[in-house]
Amino acid sequence: MSKVLVLNASYEPLNITSWRRAVVLLLKGKAERVEHNGKLVYAEFPLPTVIRLRHYVRVPYKEIPLTRRNILHRDSHSCQYCGYTGDELTLDHVLPRSRGGDDSWENIVTACVRCNVKKGSRTPKEANMVLYNSPRRPYSGLYFEVTKHLKNGVHQEWRKYVIGI
Repeated sequence: MSKVLVLNASYEPLNITSWRRAVVLLLKGKAERVEHNGKLVYAEFPLPTVIRLRHYVRVPYKEIPLTRRNILHRDSHSCQYCGYTGDELTLDHVLPRSRGGDDSWENIVTACVRCNVKKGSRTPKEANMVLYNSPRRPYSGLYFEVTKHLKNGVHQEWRKYVIGI
């Protein structure tokens, strides 16, 4: 049926769960409903889309691996210089490795082959090219899961609870 965004007591996103698990948390008094979509379950119970835990849960920080797949997802599978969204995408170092650029979230973007060749071993400014979005480290691993739902046009009410998406 539907997925539910789970917020910590501090309103930071924690997880995405099934509507059934969310209803159980609500009925046990472990969470409160923050948003619902107007649909009903069990005859009179509004179906939640966002719930908030009543007690704060400490979550250890988990590093998101810097992989080609994760960079493509962060950049929406599009060239950050021209917007191309086809199959021929590469990774480009904003500050080229030949000039001291490192392999980091803040220095790698998705680029089409044409733009990558045009930029060469120069910075975007030197090549007179503008980045659509500045590269940055995703806030959390949950970022990837939430962006899938938001980009599909589902659960737009989640947007206000998720920073930077």
